[in-house]
Amino acid sequence: MVTPDDIKGWITEKLPCDHIELDGDGQHFQAVIVSPAFSGKNMIQQHRLVYDALGARMHAQIHALSMKTYTPEDWASR
Repeated sequence: MVTPDDIKGWITEKLPCDHIELDGDGQHFQAVIVSPAFSGKNMIQQHRLVYDALGARMHAQIHALSMKTYTPEDWASR
């Protein structure tokens, strides 16, 4: 069974993250991800970076992932 820590590790292997929170039940996961790689990108582009970091795992091992993505600047101003 996939754990939130597994997903966190897979994302941070490929994407620089200033902050990442993951929660889930083994099938459905929720994430808050703060990355400088998101700067200058719209929400769809930001989510695509996360999906790219997860690669084939997104289809094979993760049933559902909802996420909120932030640039470091957006995160700091919340």
